[in-house]
Formats: sequence, C-alpha cells, structure tokens
Amino acid sequence: MKKWIAAISAAVLAVTGMASAIPAATVTAADSKYNYGEALQKSMFFYEVQQSGKKPDWNEVSWRSDCMTNDYVTGGWFDAGDHLKFTLTNAYSAALLGWGLLNYGDGVEKAGQRTMYENNLQFALDYLVGCDQGDNIVYMIGDGSFDHVWWGSAEVYMDKYELMKGETERPYYTCEDSCIQADMAAALCTGYLNFKDSKPEKAKEYLEHAIDLFDRADKLRAIGDDAAEQPYYKITTFYDDLFYAANWLYMATGEQKYLDLCKTDYIPNLGKEEQSSEMKYTWGMCWDDVMQGGVLLYAINTGESQWKDQFTKHLEYWTTGYGGKQITYTPDGLPWLFQWGSLRHATTTAFLAYVAVDQLYQDDTAKAEKYTKFADDVMNYCFGDNSKNFSYVVGMGDDYPQAWHHRTSSGAWNDKWSNIGQTEGEDAKPHAHILYGALVGGPDQKDSYSDKIGDYQYTEVAIDYNAGYTAALCAMVEKYGGTSDPDFPPTETPKWDEFFMKASVNQSASSYTELKAFAMNHSAWPARTIKNLSYNYYFDISELVDAGYSINDVSVKIGYDQHSSDKGKISISDPIQYSGNIYYVKLSFADGSVVMPTGQSEHRSECQFRISIPDNIQGVWDPTNDYSYAGLEQGGEDAMVATDHITMYDGDTLIWGVEPDGTKPDPAVTTTTTTTEQTTTTTETTATTVSSVSETTDSDQTTASTTTEVTTASETESSSTTPVETTTTASGQPTPSGAVLYGDTNLDGRVDITDAVLLNKSVAGAVVLEGDAKQNADCDGSNEIDSNDAVVLLRFLVHIINSLPSAE
Repeated sequence: MKKWIAAISAAVLAVTGMASAIPAATVTAADSKYNYGEALQKSMFFYEVQQSGKKPDWNEVSWRSDCMTNDYVTGGWFDAGDHLKFTLTNAYSAALLGWGLLNYGDGVEKAGQRTMYENNLQFALDYLVGCDQGDNIVYMIGDGSFDHVWWGSAEVYMDKYELMKGETERPYYTCEDSCIQADMAAALCTGYLNFKDSKPEKAKEYLEHAIDLFDRADKLRAIGDDAAEQPYYKITTFYDDLFYAANWLYMATGEQKYLDLCKTDYIPNLGKEEQSSEMKYTWGMCWDDVMQGGVLLYAINTGESQWKDQFTKHLEYWTTGYGGKQITYTPDGLPWLFQWGSLRHATTTAFLAYVAVDQLYQDDTAKAEKYTKFADDVMNYCFGDNSKNFSYVVGMGDDYPQAWHHRTSSGAWNDKWSNIGQTEGEDAKPHAHILYGALVGGPDQKDSYSDKIGDYQYTEVAIDYNAGYTAALCAMVEKYGGTSDPDFPPTETPKWDEFFMKASVNQSASSYTELKAFAMNHSAWPARTIKNLSYNYYFDISELVDAGYSINDVSVKIGYDQHSSDKGKISISDPIQYSGNIYYVKLSFADGSVVMPTGQSEHRSECQFRISIPDNIQGVWDPTNDYSYAGLEQGGEDAMVATDHITMYDGDTLIWGVEPDGTKPDPAVTTTTTTTEQTTTTTETTATTVSSVSETTDSDQTTASTTTEVTTASETESSSTTPVETTTTASGQPTPSGAVLYGDTNLDGRVDITDAVLLNKSVAGAVVLEGDAKQNADCDGSNEIDSNDAVVLLRFLVHIINSLPSAE
C-alpha cells in the first residue's frame, strides 16, 4: 500500500507543477508537414516484411508468403536485409516497441494503429517464448556462411539451401547468456504490461518466462558461448542488461527485490567514462548497451534526484554537451554517434528524450523544451528536414532511398544484386517492392549519403534500426497527432513477367526442327515455385496433310534436359491435337519446383527437343507456319528470345503466353495479391480539451477511441453499425453519454492513476476538461474542479475512501 501511495503521489505531485512547464496550447498534426501516423503505419509494414515462418492472416504485405516453416523455432523477425534470426535483436527491438506502446498507447490508438502494433509486438514476443528452452535459449537460427553469400527471397530460401547444402532444416544454436536472457526478460515484461488487461493469459505466460529468464541470467552473470552470432553481434557487456531488465521486472511485479539488486549488484558494475570513475553518460542505447535506458527507468522507478541528474548528463551530451564532451553534429544538425546506423542511434535517443520529458522533467520548462526540440529535430531530419530535403525512411516523402540493402524486397531471381536500385549499369533495375517504413542506416558525419545497395553502411535496414525510431513515433502521434492512410498498403502488381518462356532454333532442316527452350521463373509477388509446371509448343502439319501424310508420321524426342538427373526430369508428350491441323507437344516437369528464382542456373530450366518426320519423306516439312516458331531465331544462347507463343501452365491453368485461339492467362490467377478488409478512421484535432468518448461496435468486440489531452472527433466507416456517443462504466459496459463515472477524467471506462494525472494537469491549467470529462472530474461533489478533487481522487485510488463523489 505504501508503495502504491508513493507512486501515485509522485505522479500527482509531478504534474501539479506543470502550470508553468506546459503551455496551454498543444502542437497538432496540422502544425507539422509530416504525417507521423502514416510513418508509424509504414514502420509496422516494415516489421511485417521481416516476419519469418507462417504468414499471419493480419499481415498486409501482399508479396510476402510463408517461409522457413520448419525452423527449430518458427516465427520471429529476420534481423536485417538477410534471413538470419538473432534472439538478441528480436528481444532488444521488441522491448523498445513494447515501451513505446506502453507509454504512448493512446496516441497509437488515435493514429489507428493499435491493433496492428499489438499484432506485431506479440509476433516477436511469442518467438522469444519459443526460444526459451528452460535450461538454454535458442540464440540464433540460420547458417551465416550461406546466408550472407546468397541473395534471394525468403520464400525460396530453403529451396536454395537444400540445393547447396543438401539439408532441409536450418541450423540453430543454444546457450545461456546473461545479456540475451535479460533482454528477453525485458521485452516480455513490456508484453505483460501491455497485454495484462486485454490478454491476461498471454500476459501471464510472458511474465512467467520473464521471471525465469531473469533469474537464470542473474545467476549466470556471464556472456554465453554464442560463437555463431559473434561475427555479427559480439556481446561485450551484461550488467547493463541485468540492470535494464530488473527495472522492467520491478514495473511488472512491483517487487522491491529487483530495485535492490540494481543498487547492490548492478550499478557498481555499470560502465564508466574512460579513465574515470564517473558513471558513463556518453554513447547511446543500442543492442549491446542498454545502460542509458536502464538509468532512465531507474530514475523513474525510484524518483531519486541523483538518477534524474545522471540521465540528464546523457541528454546534455547529446545536445549542448556535458563535462567537456559533446556528440558530433553534422552540418545539417544531426547528432552523429557512429558510422553504423547513425540514424538508429539518434532516433533511439530521441525516444528516450521524449520519455524523460514526460516523466522526469515536467517541472523544468527549459529542459522539457530543449529535449523535446532535440527529439523533434532528430525525427524530422529523418523525414526531410535537411539540406537535401531527403527522407531516410523508405516510402516517406517524395525523395527517399532507392537502393536499400534488403534481399526479399529486391525480388532478385539470379543472385545478382549489386546494381539493384540503380538506373544505369549491367543488371540495373529497381527493387521489386517498396520496403515501406524502413529507416536506413543514414548519412555520414558530413550528411553525405551513398544510395547504393552495396554501401550498406548507409543503406542497411534492420529491426533494431527501426525499433527506437518506431517507439519515438508512438510519442509523436500522441503529442502531435497523425492519421493512418486508409489506402495503404497499395496492391502491388508485378513489375515484370514472373513465369515466361524463352526459345531459339538450334537447327532446322527439311525433316525436323530442333528447339532450345528455357522455362523461366522470375517470380517475386511472392517468390515461389510451381510443382506442376509444363509448357506447350504448337506446330502446324497442314503441309504434311496436303502431301498425304498425317500426325502419325511425326515423332518427338528430348535431346538435352538440364534436370534429367534429378527430381525435375522433364518429359515430352506425343503430339496432341489442338484444333484442325494444329498440334502441340507438352513438356512436363516431374517436379517443376526445380525452376527456382534463386540463382543464375536455377531461375531457368533448359530443354532441347526435336520434332521430326522420317528422312524418306523429306521436303514436306515446313516450320515457318508453326504457331510457336514465329519470331524465333537460330543461333546460340544470344539468339534466345521471349515468346508468348509457347504457353506455360500451373497444372491446367494457363499462366503465360497466348494459345493459338487467343486464350490468355487470367490476371487474377497470375498475380498474387492479398485483400485485407480495413476499417478507416478519420480524425480531426480540434482543441486542447477532453470532452467525450466515441465507440463503435463490430461483430465481436467494442473498440473505444478515447481522448486524453486532445479531443479527437472520430468517425468509423461501417456498413453494419452506426456510431453512438457513449461512455463506459467501471464494469466495462457502455452506458449512454451523460452518465457519470466519477474520477474517469480520460473517459476510458476505468478509474486509475492516468485519471489522477490528467485531473492534476487540468488543475495546473495545462488541460481543459469539458463535457463528460468535466462532470466525472467533480470527485468531491462541489460542482467545481479544483485541487481538492485531485486529493479526493488520490484517496479513492489508495482505498482510503471507498466511493466517489466524496466530500472528504
């Protein structure tokens, strides 16, 4: 009880002094030239692109499909532009995403992204649960020696892997490691805190694993034997991770022992400034150093001024300098820490700054304004506030990177990638897909940027690069607003032919025609193989019939088959009548999946075949009237041309070419798309008030759009429901607008600490309560809103009084 009283009192006292710290007006989305809601929506899209395993029904990426479904632990996010899965970066990234949602969930919901955000977060957390083996963790899945030398799409990764390695399952690696396990525990705690009300059983599972993982990490207190991942992520510390995780365990459980461990065991072992006993405040939060995030949480959890001061040193270093040390700034004003992921470091620090402003510096106008401006400037630099007016977020703005370093989105079918994203040079072509929402590594310290796929120092994308950036966007949509794009994502149609035929004439004589044919697979929407693959070559025997012969005098045979020695061996049919004197031969793969968009030899399958008549009837064979012969040239490989007169099939379905009678493929069959039903929410920011809540009900749940600080007029388009203005009782049941739930100042149907914070903001003059919100705020029944209402609400929350309103 004392702990809760202290926590609530601290929150109440912190915001009571905000009259001088927060201006009465709030910046809105209309004041910004960037739509932060759209940016958040697209960042979710990026994480959906990174999904491994079975594609969830809610995934909106039409060009992604199932992949690596037999990994030892399925699911999780691919690390970057490759296809390795690291538990470390999955955990680090999920923790930041969870933190952003926990602190700024109202903004995420107003932006129309809460459901998608929760889906993506849970996807990663469930993977972490799967990686917890009880006595070990799975810390990596994938074969680095293969992964980083092959360039292709996730959907056909295992086809290539089996071809090259002769194995059908990727390797996995296990160990115990205090750093990784602590980060897993931290992430799972954020999951517990975010889902404990909406998904209590799932939240309970997360917390149980978090507690166990932390206990094992604390007992071990060592870096594990994680040799497989060291070429990519070499862990150097673990006390910072224990410190970080312990703060999250305290927040999830309320148990003091976790803060005690911080004080007695972890803090003495945290990093120090070089050649100094002073606690480290330079560098930045990242996968290998979460110390500053831990310091911020510890300052919030303890309320001790020395830790607020310690974190202030960090933000001062990132802004105007502290102790003679200051981060490097580029000419355009970007705080630049390091050549790898310069924007990753800056945006993660921006997120920590937003949190600190909201939870540490409410009573310090100067610092609040300074650090908010710092964070805003960093984020807006990413969107184009720089001398180039260049956005470093793919798909945001008019001018953004074109050569991001990412395999699956490239749609490469031949393992050639060096000129993807370029307009000149051999094999220059755009990416097959736009990797919406991906934050690239960023510029160098002079603001220079090389937009080349091979310059991955600049163009790399990764789940940890997007993590702090996404969390910062959560803060921005809550502070400044922003809306989702109802037309996003756009439905992609193929930029090139996915399956097609190329052919040439090997030889042609008076009694035969010998042809070379390539069955081509350049699929990328999504990348895929076809098991029942075949193609038809059409020819006309009119000249034979005129000479008194028939189809019985025609023979066919295969001279060369690229896949004759494996499962894809091709067969050729006897001539089949198509219409009148037009016949065709069907060449069928025993298993067409041998034609794979995975490399220079696999993306096509070569077959040479001959159609002939007996030598003793020479002179009556003329291929020039054959339907499939039209446009073909004689010669070597240089003579090969694409031809739509050789038709290709998936089973009985035509997928390429035009049959002699004009039949063409059905576009709906040859183009793979995903149709997603969406509810479109349009929001308009009107004033800095809190007045009402709008709810709409669908077939199985009630979705509430609540307002805190900024009123949102919400309209939901639905064919089956009409929005009704309601509020919500403490039991969660809707009641007509105007019913009073005393204490529920933010109109979310509950009375809790967030209402006390909002009420005190109102008393301080930072927020204006109107309508139902104002009526609910009258906790003492005096018909006036003043500091006494805040005191009464606090007493109710700690159970000193049992009902509201109360004159006490």
